[in-house]
Amino acid sequence: GRLTKRVGTPPGGMMSSSMRRLLDPNTHSFIPAEGDSSLPPVVNRLQGEVTYSDLESPISLNQPVIKFALNRNLFVIVKRVLLDCCVNRECWCFSSEGLACVGQDEIVFLLECLPQETLPPKHVFLLINSLYQDAAKGSTVSEMTFTPAMSNNLLNSRDHGGFLYIRTSYQCTAQLALPSPPYLVALLIHRWETPWARLFPIRLVLRMGAEFRYYPCPLVSVRDRPPLYTEIGHTIINILADFRKYSYSLPSVRGLVIHMEDRQTTINIPRNRYDQVVRALNNSNDSVLAFGANLSLAADSHLVCMQSTEDENTSYHTQAINIHNKPRRVTGASFVVFNGALKVPGLAGKSSIVEDGLMVQVPSETMVALRTALRDMRDYSIGCGPNAEETVVLQWTADDTNFNIGVKSCVDGRPLDGVPSIRVHNGTDYSGGTRIIRWTEVFILQCEDSDHSNEPLDISRLSESIARATCLALVPLLDLLSAASLTTLAVRTTIHPDNVGYEAGSN
Repeated sequence: GRLTKRVGTPPGGMMSSSMRRLLDPNTHSFIPAEGDSSLPPVVNRLQGEVTYSDLESPISLNQPVIKFALNRNLFVIVKRVLLDCCVNRECWCFSSEGLACVGQDEIVFLLECLPQETLPPKHVFLLINSLYQDAAKGSTVSEMTFTPAMSNNLLNSRDHGGFLYIRTSYQCTAQLALPSPPYLVALLIHRWETPWARLFPIRLVLRMGAEFRYYPCPLVSVRDRPPLYTEIGHTIINILADFRKYSYSLPSVRGLVIHMEDRQTTINIPRNRYDQVVRALNNSNDSVLAFGANLSLAADSHLVCMQSTEDENTSYHTQAINIHNKPRRVTGASFVVFNGALKVPGLAGKSSIVEDGLMVQVPSETMVALRTALRDMRDYSIGCGPNAEETVVLQWTADDTNFNIGVKSCVDGRPLDGVPSIRVHNGTDYSGGTRIIRWTEVFILQCEDSDHSNEPLDISRLSESIARATCLALVPLLDLLSAASLTTLAVRTTIHPDNVGYEAGSN
């Protein structure tokens, strides 16, 4: 029988001599190390067989997508498109294909074309290749994370500091060539904006939305634009985050949103994020408690923190942006700070907008009661103003399920929105003659009528055993599966005392 062996995560399996192309020893990919205009090869696939060729001519507007190969398992779809439906800019659209096989969400780069630019920038290919190599070692990027520039000349400018990754929400994607969900969109960041991208990215994202008048932010990256923030200066975030060593920031609770309405502000906390709330309580001092918030899809507008950048006055002030042609009813905020030092007789609380967040001042005894309520997972209300004209409400809400949005099962197309999953890094590669098969992810589907009387299953060990058996069974068929373009496979197993079975499929 065939042998299985544990290997790192190679850029590709063994190929026949007619399909083999050597990797560049410097980039560890098909991307040539020398020359800014030297691009990776174009890939063509016919009945599972792959051939490579060099790009023969410049890429024109709205011509069919071109598929470049970075290695034998990683590709980039490139399209030049005029986004006349929304931002009216001519852009390069890069979409990765293959990052998922190393446990990384696919990535989209939408880069405004420069005048007279006829070829896609090589730097984007290099970055996607770097993300692939990092993910193969277990280091991935996720929503609202930042990767610094790999050199001082990213996209031929010292002013480009790196990329910040976001999910799409209200943005138009009508003309884009997009990968299968879940995917991230990379935003080009100015080097002066790097501290905010690292420590408090939601502020920067919404500031970009205000700059380009696009809610909540544009997907298009513009090269050589002026910075939106300069010197840090005097900001409330200075006391909540470490701008020197980036060692800490204000705690962010996944799914927590702040809704400001007429005479009431509501802080919604998902019940399945209780552990993150307790961690924030344990890491804060007795008199100050802060939470970073998330972009709320239920809000139609959001506070934005602006900074004066044209003179030496680097002060901050507040604006708001909203969905075009929609009245403001619910305004989102980026953070909330509770300060337990209020000592005004007869005043139970005082709330005010600070930059793009909310400051709530309360007496020390109210702060103690608030902390106790959060630990007990109880709702809590604070009346603010001399006559309690405004109310701040902290309430526990339904579980946060805003993940794996748009993902569908390969077995039967069943939506997997909100279904938790675990990415597998550095797993076993099962090798056939010319191809490998690899287990990359497990989705945990819960059965409503499960029997809780028995000991719970070890999901990790069980799923690994199922994956191993599946891969071993499919190794002899890898060439046939590839020829049929069945490269993503799924097995859904049922483990129950009265029902054990499986279903399999491919997309």
